Amino acid sequence: MSRSTLNRTVLATTGLLLAVGGALVLFGGLDLYSRLHLHPPTWWPLTSPHQPVVSTTSRTRWADRSWWWPAVIAALSLTVLAAAAWLAGQLRRSGPGTVHLPELRVRSRALEDVIETRTIELPEVSRVRTRLTGTPHSLRLHTTLHLHPDAAPAPALAAYRDGPLSDARTTLGRPDLESVIRLHLAGARRPTHSRRHLD
Repeated sequence: MSRSTLNRTVLATTGLLLAVGGALVLFGGLDLYSRLHLHPPTWWPLTSPHQPVVSTTSRTRWADRSWWWPAVIAALSLTVLAAAAWLAGQLRRSGPGTVHLPELRVRSRALEDVIETRTIELPEVSRVRTRLTGTPHSLRLHTTLHLHPDAAPAPALAAYRDGPLSDARTTLGRPDLESVIRLHLAGARRPTHSRRHLD
């Protein structure tokens, strides 16, 4: 799964959860269940404007336990740190923001997405991630390939070199585009890492 696909999945899932939670609060707060003559189950949260979102029983269940508040604070802190790390990862780029083609200028992430889309179609590849580094006039393409357990590295490299890499070099008009590839071979207890330069 490419980074952009993962980002869209995370954002879509988060948005869906927030939408569902907002709908539950809206239905209860506006007393829509009784107005629409709906009968939610007894365990359904927030069924009327007079019902709190979190019941007193739920709020005080573990209040007298010494581990409760440190656990809550630790969980919230980890959530904030994970969100901050994810945001920093989206903003941090070591390569050029755009690449100049003969007739236009294209964002590097768009080119990386195209290469990843072409690469993930290869039968040997289960996941892929690409990254362009360097300057607009001196690019280097880094690719990480996660292969299926029964895939052979040599055919996978050949398919990548003759397919997505060749297309990228043609599109960029740079037949000498340097490519660094890292292989992750599945199936072993500790994945094997192979780093190669493709000319």
